[in-house]
Amino acid sequence: MIDKLLNNEFVAVTSFILNQGSSAQRPDFSKETLSIENSSKGNYEGFDGLSISHAHCQAQVSLYGGQVLSFKPTGHNDLLWLSERNSYKAGHAIRGGIPLCWPWFGENNKQNNEVNSSKHGFARQLPWQVESIDANADGVTLVLVLASANEDSLWPNAFQLKQTLFFGQHLKQTLAMTNLSEEDAFYTAALHSYFRVSNPGNVNIDALTNLTYDDKLTGESKIQEQSVSCIGEIDRIYHSDEQNCHDNNNGSPDTMTLVDTHWQRKIDVISDTCQQWVLWNPGSKVANNMADIHDGGEQEYVCLEAANTQWQGLAAGETAAISQEIHVQKI
Repeated sequence: MIDKLLNNEFVAVTSFILNQGSSAQRPDFSKETLSIENSSKGNYEGFDGLSISHAHCQAQVSLYGGQVLSFKPTGHNDLLWLSERNSYKAGHAIRGGIPLCWPWFGENNKQNNEVNSSKHGFARQLPWQVESIDANADGVTLVLVLASANEDSLWPNAFQLKQTLFFGQHLKQTLAMTNLSEEDAFYTAALHSYFRVSNPGNVNIDALTNLTYDDKLTGESKIQEQSVSCIGEIDRIYHSDEQNCHDNNNGSPDTMTLVDTHWQRKIDVISDTCQQWVLWNPGSKVANNMADIHDGGEQEYVCLEAANTQWQGLAAGETAAISQEIHVQKI
């Protein structure tokens, strides 16, 4: 059982259950404590979650996947999108919020006919533990931990993930990964943020201009010479390392700004630990065949993901980290 729930002069942190037919925006607060004893390999339904209420923001987190579901700074609408068709069943990733893609992003290119593995790794489909919750006048710091070994034959290493989340006027997310095994490992990773927007056609991300990108739909690599359209179907990996920035006068490649011209707000996403930015929206044709996206849901978000999509070394006993900060401002 978890005894880390907090209620003091700065914050109220309460527990709730996510299950099919409910949403993170309408939690059931009748449960006073929560258990994370269920194995992700079991056959249970419903996930334990934490709801955070602070003077500067409201937020919700699922312990399944260690996944931020909602972040609503005071005076602003929610920055994150969450599908209304999530099943909240073990073995199924949660669609929306900020899924953690680890220890690989996308398909694992080590797969073969004998070994199949889930897309985007296994961290987003395992139960995490609450290590600590602290709060002060500036915000709330939540630390979640996942430690295991032999979770997948393609990545058998013992490991510990420690995710530190700060919720205040902005959101800061850090994922520290430690290789606890005696063998070196390699990983790719992404903070798969689903940003809620008025419509993808109303969104500009000018900082992507002049970056080299790989188009996963066409297999081509190009330079983004004009302002990118966020209307799906789109699936691109933009390279923000120095050698792939071509006279970028639209801001630092460490900072991406999503400008929503209809909602009159801009969201800054800052990451200096990632070498790529992933831009994704499935578009209507693909989304119509995705069981966990509600009707028209693809018209409500743009995914912009701070990522390292190329294999990174993680020596035995070593720790690496990726992080992002998310700020919002009315324009």
